[in-house]
Amino acid sequence: MARQLDEQIAGRFAVGRRLRVLDVGMGQGTQALRLARAGHQVTGVERDATMIATAREALAGQPEGIRERMRIIEGDGRDTGVHFLPGSFDVVLCHGVLMYVEEPDPLLAGLARMLAPGGLLSLVVRNGDALALRPGLHGDWAGALAAFDTTNYRNRLGLDVRADRLTTLTAKLAGIGAPLHTWYGVRVFTDTAPDGATPPDDLETLLAAEERAGRTDPYRAVAALLHLCGVRG
Repeated sequence: MARQLDEQIAGRFAVGRRLRVLDVGMGQGTQALRLARAGHQVTGVERDATMIATAREALAGQPEGIRERMRIIEGDGRDTGVHFLPGSFDVVLCHGVLMYVEEPDPLLAGLARMLAPGGLLSLVVRNGDALALRPGLHGDWAGALAAFDTTNYRNRLGLDVRADRLTTLTAKLAGIGAPLHTWYGVRVFTDTAPDGATPPDDLETLLAAEERAGRTDPYRAVAALLHLCGVRG
């Protein structure tokens, strides 16, 4: 996913330009810190205290120049209008958040408002068109059958959450003024790998295969996650 994001940034903005990045629901700050290291000015928004503490600890270990380029705000992604003016950012990330939001439309609209003209909106969501695949590959036939008719599922943390369908999100992005520019699949081949598994010796080959599948039909359509990139008009 990081490679996909870098591809979109490189194709949309001048080389060497320091971008204003907002990461909503930044978690432990993996992407936010990576982009700060790349020279961008990054603001991370997160409401989970444990995640914030982890992100701050990781940031504290960075050189001063990187620390100065990243700030962390405790807050809810649905309250971006409270913290920032419209059009304040060139890139807005919202990765792995929508599945926890029962009604995502206000959040999406708020994210789009944060974008400057020509800005990039990067969303990572659970693929509602492929929910039957994981239980099917695990031999859970009843679970696979049930997944065809819903966008609700139980994640690996044991939480009841929701998925999004590509056609639905495409329409929503158009409606908020950040129409879909391109989309990728994420975790096409590796979704059934156990959490915490030791990376294989041929990790680069695995990543190359995932990256190729994530941009190639029909493979990307059955990925566990979708990475959608919208552009503010």
